[in-house]
Amino acid sequence: MRTAAVTAAKGEIALVDETAVAGAGAVRVLVVLAHPDDPEFFCGATIAQWAAEGREISYCLLTRGDKGADEQGVDPQWLSGKREEEQRAAARVLGVKDVTFLNYPDGYLTPDLALRKDIVRVIRKVRPDIVVTGDPTNFFPSDRYINHPDHRAAGQAALDAVFPAAGSALFFPELAEKEALAPHKVSQVYVAIPEHPNTIVDVTRFIDRKLEALRRHSSQIGSGEEAERVLASVRKRMLDVASPPDAPRYVERFRRIDMSQ
Repeated sequence: MRTAAVTAAKGEIALVDETAVAGAGAVRVLVVLAHPDDPEFFCGATIAQWAAEGREISYCLLTRGDKGADEQGVDPQWLSGKREEEQRAAARVLGVKDVTFLNYPDGYLTPDLALRKDIVRVIRKVRPDIVVTGDPTNFFPSDRYINHPDHRAAGQAALDAVFPAAGSALFFPELAEKEALAPHKVSQVYVAIPEHPNTIVDVTRFIDRKLEALRRHSSQIGSGEEAERVLASVRKRMLDVASPPDAPRYVERFRRIDMSQ
């Protein structure tokens, strides 16, 4: 898999071998995001590509998406159940091993100590080499969109859990004493939808699988022509404008933090 990484000297982005970026020995990946459908929208093609390479992918969704509708009369309990089913179906399309829901209320996430501890618990259970999460600093991903507060809260809580809490025995010692969950140090973090990316993954071979996974989220994107309009917009946003028209390249962008050195 090809990945673009920012060169230190000039701040430019150039394609490099992704196995050198993510680490050939990095086999476990934990995706920590706020809502069902966030993994597929944020980084679904990269997840599919990693799974195809034999990496073990786990999801940790902090909510079940019970406020993922604007209309009156929608039953939040029914909606959260439907969205959980959709998420598990989408994960199967991408090759994800397992999906965990922490069941926090949708729309009300705050990066407090309780949430941090719950994410630390998952990190110590899964023991991932790579954690993928969102960018807590990115309020305006585009001129037409304000980033959901849950996205930002999830990113901050996940990053605070990764470092220093998950890897230190002095943080949440009861997890080791009562649950036998020893500290675990994460090697790399991939921050999705970043304000300042330094890594761009070429996912051309897996964009169709991402779109197929997104079709499972019918409660969010609809079906038929309505869904296809959404997916066409996703494809357009992922297009690398520098690629030739006869050989379009599709990418997903990240801020990669390497803590292994």
